[in-house]
Amino acid sequence: MTTANDPAIGDAFKEAFRHHPAGVAIITATTPDGPVGLTASSVSSVSVDPPALSFSVTRATGSAGGILGADSYVVHLLHSGNVDVARSFAVSGAERFTAAQGWSGLDTGEPHLAGAAAALRCRTMHRYSVGGSTIVVAEVLEVLDGHDAAPHRPLVYRNREFHGLDGERTRLD
Repeated sequence: MTTANDPAIGDAFKEAFRHHPAGVAIITATTPDGPVGLTASSVSSVSVDPPALSFSVTRATGSAGGILGADSYVVHLLHSGNVDVARSFAVSGAERFTAAQGWSGLDTGEPHLAGAAAALRCRTMHRYSVGGSTIVVAEVLEVLDGHDAAPHRPLVYRNREFHGLDGERTRLD
C-alpha cells in the first residue's frame, strides 16, 4: 500500500489511472497568434442548469495557455472516426487545423471540427489550481453538433492508447 507520504504515490497514481478509460476531446480556441488546440481526456459534465462542464490542463503555456486566456473555446467530443485528429493534437509539431481534417472557423472565431460527435462552445466560469494543473469549470454557451447526430463509437483513452468504445452493453434503468 502506498500513502500520501510515500514517494512512489505519484507513480502508483498514474498507473491506477492508466487503466481507467476516459472519453477523448479536443479543446480549441483562437488567440492573437492564431488557433490553438489540445487533446484532453479530463472533460466531464458538471451541471445541466446551468449547462456546465469541466476539464483540466497541466500547464498554462502553449495551447493550454491560449485556451486558459481565451474568452471562449470549443470542446469537441470525439468518436472513433476522429482518431487521427486526436493523435495530431496529442503531440507537439503535428499538422493541425487543416481543411482535410474537417476544420473551419465559427462566426465567433473559434476553430470548429465538422464531424465530431458533439461540439460545445464554452466560456470559463471558474478556475482552480491544484498542484501543477488547472481545473476549469466552463459554461456551455451553445451546442453546435451532436444533438441530432447518428450514434458513433465514442473515442476513449486507456493505457496510453486511443480505443473505439465497443462491445457488451448493460443499460441502467
